[in-house]
Amino acid sequence: MNKKLLAALLMSTALLTSACGDDEKDEAENVDVEGCEHLQKGPGVAVTATTSGTAPSVSNDHRRYDISLADGTGGRTGSVSFAAAEATDYVFFTSADVPLVVRNSSGAVVAIEESTSSSAQCADIKGRHVVPLTVGTHTLTFGPTSTATVSLVIEEASHEGHDHEE
Repeated sequence: MNKKLLAALLMSTALLTSACGDDEKDEAENVDVEGCEHLQKGPGVAVTATTSGTAPSVSNDHRRYDISLADGTGGRTGSVSFAAAEATDYVFFTSADVPLVVRNSSGAVVAIEESTSSSAQCADIKGRHVVPLTVGTHTLTFGPTSTATVSLVIEEASHEGHDHEE
């Protein structure tokens, strides 16, 4: 009887473990669908990135930010700022495969957890960067690149049942 109980317990654990993995995959796919929707449909806000001084701000407010990059060393470049309201992972979706560096308010580079130039959910996603951020203002620097404009959508990595503001 103990063998049957042990087997049942192991099977239950295996099912729970595999279900959790599926939930994480579904969550990532849902975030990609959300990011794609806003890359495609907006609403869009035009922003001009800066190479010095105060960077213009962007947000995770269900908008697409169409960021014009400036001429810089090695190509087009520029920075914008993002104020993270909570400490969590954020996903930065871009319409072009351009280099991205994220710095915290102290100027230290924040390590990107995951970075890819595509999404199985959406052909319009050319950059997908998952970054763990603390509460506070961060600087996002794009480039150098030959691309003059890059569109950006920011989503929290895990968000459930939010309302769109369009």
